[in-house]
This record gives sequence, C-alpha cells and structure tokens, in this order.
Amino acid sequence: MRRRHLIQLAVATLAAASMGAQAQAFPAKPIKLVIAFPAGGPTDITMRQLADNAGKILGQPVIVENKPGAGGTLPAQLLQSTPADGYTLAQVPLGVFRLPYTTKINWDPVKDINYILNVTGYAFGIVVPTDSPIKNWNEFVAYAKANPGKLSYGSTGTLTSPHLTTELIAQKLGIQLNHIPYKGSADLAQAITGGHIMAAADSTGFAPLVKAGKLRVLNTWGEKRLEQFPDAPTLKELGLDIVQNSPFGIGAPRDTPPDVVKKLHDAFKKAMEDPSYVQALNRYDMVPMYMDSAQYSRFAQDTFRTEKALVEKLGLAK
Repeated sequence: MRRRHLIQLAVATLAAASMGAQAQAFPAKPIKLVIAFPAGGPTDITMRQLADNAGKILGQPVIVENKPGAGGTLPAQLLQSTPADGYTLAQVPLGVFRLPYTTKINWDPVKDINYILNVTGYAFGIVVPTDSPIKNWNEFVAYAKANPGKLSYGSTGTLTSPHLTTELIAQKLGIQLNHIPYKGSADLAQAITGGHIMAAADSTGFAPLVKAGKLRVLNTWGEKRLEQFPDAPTLKELGLDIVQNSPFGIGAPRDTPPDVVKKLHDAFKKAMEDPSYVQALNRYDMVPMYMDSAQYSRFAQDTFRTEKALVEKLGLAK
C-alpha cells in the first residue's frame, strides 16, 4: 500500500510540475481570438487593436478570426469543442446568455465558459437615412402606429441587443415593427444606405455615415447623450426607462488552467490600458469597462437570469 501511495504521490507531483511548466511557457505559439461580428465594424476594429496590444505583452501574436452569425453566439459555441489550453479565446456578447432560452443547446453559458475579463460595451442608437420622411423620434413612432408592421428596421442579428432592445421599445410604445437581421454593422450599413430598410438599430458603427450626411440619429441608448451626437435624445429623455450598453468580454474553454487564465487576464488588462485601445474605442463612443475574472463570472450569472426575464417578456422563449 505504501509503495502504491508513493507512486501516486510521484505521479501527482510530476503532473503539477508539468502544469506549472506549461503555464510558465505559455504562450509558446500564436493565440486565436474569435470575434462574433464581421470585419470592418466597431467590434472588429476595437478588438483587433486590443489583440495587437495583448500580443506584444504576451510575446506571441493574438490573431483575430471573425465568426459572425447566430446572434453573435458562434465564438462561445466554438469554445465547447476547443482544447482548454488558452490558445483559443472568444468574444462573449450578451446574446450568449439568451441562447438557452431560445435554442436547444447541450452546454451552459455560465458553467461552460471560463470568463477571463470584460473589456467594453457599446453605444447604441436608431438611425434613418437623411432623405427619409421621418425626421425625428416622434415621427418614427407616429409612422409605426399609422402603418403597423410596415416600418422596417435592421439589426446586427436576431436576438442581439439591438434587436431585443428595439422590440422592447416597440412593446412599451404599442407599435409593431418589421425586423430584418444582418450579420453585422458593415452589412447593416450597406442595407440602410442602399434603401433596403427604413431604419437601423446598431452600435455607433454608423457614426461615419452620420458625419458624411447619409444617416440621421433619432435616439441613443445610454445614460446620457453621446458627445458625437449631442442633438440625439436618450431613450430615458423620450420617456422610456431603458439603458442598454451590452457589456462584452473574453472567455476561454471551461477547463483552461488557472495559471493560463491569469496570464491572459493580466495581459489583456494591460492591453486595455494602452492609449491606442482607448482611442479606438473613442471612435465609436465606447469606453473601457473592466471586470476581472471573478467579477465577470458573477456578471455572467446575473445576466443569465435577467436575460431570461427579457426573452420571456418579449414572448421569444422557446
């Protein structure tokens, strides 16, 4: 028995030493960071800057891969079939916490993702083309009431925050809109400037088109007005008690070693503090929203509960 115990102890010691050496050597090759939206939008542009900063700190490139669709949930789903070695990371948008309430899945968004850190959130709003007969929010609501189901609007995907928040707005106002989902901000911008939809609900990836005189902002969804669009009222100013900034961060497969998670957390936290990242966020009225691994895990638990209530309120639960 004593000999068996000594063997088991030796095996355990070697395993611990191996894990420690692995963490110490990490990363020994490039890291992949999978983004939930297409290239060219605010998520892609800001996360590429963050990845570039983190790669310099880690001593290995952090390579961004775009995997749009399914309401921004594909990167998180990818983590369920990826080795837990820290070499594949994923952006985790808010839509991930709605997934079990709308789709049959065999994994748990709270338990089956290792939450590394939260990095930022979005500034959202609703825009129309500048040549639209709808000149302000009151006219938008009046048109929708007079033409039930005919006012078409696009979002960055079914069950994303722009989609669900717009539907919540519509429910509160007693109007019916026609939702058209797109894969991301770039596709959505093409649709609205091409005259395929009447309005768009999106993050402020629409800012360049507003500045170019092609789009008009009807409202924004933060606690206060955005510096870029001081004339656009918030939802709260319009009598709707809604604030949406949709925080998102970075996750890894569930069983990623704690030492590797800490190394990734520390590198990305430092990458967030680099002025280049803050400047990239500023282009879209986004700001750093740091949560450490413990805080981000608690946020995941809390959001999982609150998103259930929202999905049920809108009658979208499976």
